[in-house]
Amino acid sequence: MSQAYTPGLLVTPRTSWQCRRVLPIAGQVLVTPGQRVEAEDIVAETQLPGDALPINLAKQMGIAASQVPAALVIPVGGVVQAGQLLAKTAGLFGMFGSEFKSPASGTMEAASSITGQVILRGAPLKVQVKAYLAGKVAEVLPGEGVVMAAPAAVVQGIFGIGGEAYGTLQSVCSAPDQDLTPDLLAEKHRGAIVIGGRRITKAAFDKARSLGVSAVVSGGIDDQDLREILGYDLGVAVTGSEKLGITVIITEGFGDIAMARRTFELLQRLQGSSAAVNGTTQIRAGVLRPEIIVPVAAEESHDNAGPVAAGVLEMGAPVRVIREPNFGELGIVSGLPSEPQVLESESKARVVTVKLTRGDTVCVPRANVELIEGATV
Repeated sequence: MSQAYTPGLLVTPRTSWQCRRVLPIAGQVLVTPGQRVEAEDIVAETQLPGDALPINLAKQMGIAASQVPAALVIPVGGVVQAGQLLAKTAGLFGMFGSEFKSPASGTMEAASSITGQVILRGAPLKVQVKAYLAGKVAEVLPGEGVVMAAPAAVVQGIFGIGGEAYGTLQSVCSAPDQDLTPDLLAEKHRGAIVIGGRRITKAAFDKARSLGVSAVVSGGIDDQDLREILGYDLGVAVTGSEKLGITVIITEGFGDIAMARRTFELLQRLQGSSAAVNGTTQIRAGVLRPEIIVPVAAEESHDNAGPVAAGVLEMGAPVRVIREPNFGELGIVSGLPSEPQVLESESKARVVTVKLTRGDTVCVPRANVELIEGATV
């Protein structure tokens, strides 16, 4: 029987989970190996240099570039406040002098007698990294961050927007094929991670954000709703940096797609548990999946899964297409040609034919599909 292997989304009630939490530049680690921390505890921090503001002081004051260092009232390395006198000249016989007040607060970083420019450096920006995963510090990376480890239930989605968020899981739908609509949301969901069923509507998203919901998880979303939520077409990019005030995780794909029953039932069982979510998604090189991480009691944990799931791609297997033009669509494998096929790009690759749930059959590279673990389509 023809078959192949392909990655799938991980949905597991318990596994040993690890995550690296590192700073963008070298800094200070605030915890020790073996220390237990909560998801929102700060484990490392650093200072990013403030913005640089170049000022052509020679031009502003009408003096030669060579005169700039002597005109400074605030020396290099000194601190100046917005509106404070930065430089002045005596003029001729004490008359016709000029003054220049600083347009911003900062530190005088440099002054050039060649270009006549000075550079003000803004206040440094503090960057802090949270543990994200409540558990034990498995490893300290000196000056960089930590590796966190804990037994956890893990649900990976296909697509998300918004970054890391925290809260308790609260289910609002009674079935995986029930739409997440505004009437299901209330003040009691403020700060929670809301679990829906099928499609989340634009109206439900707006209400969730106005209520202060931390994150929303649902089976599907309409591409027009997504466009209106973002205010632009997403295109091919890494998500997660959107400033929406709320994180959205889609577990199945685009359209009216019910949440996989296995996923829905797992999240139902975990209702009331504290969780961390991250909507960051990258489909192309270096795949990143949005995720829901729920720490579980150590005695309930078994090493029955790892960070990456894989399965057998065979006839009849349920799959999801993860590249355009059929991104997010579900179907079953209807063919596995053994010989490489010529693609539209004129390159050759091994392909799979997929009968989509909408009835069409498409032929796509095997790398463009993922197995839906434990699901039926």
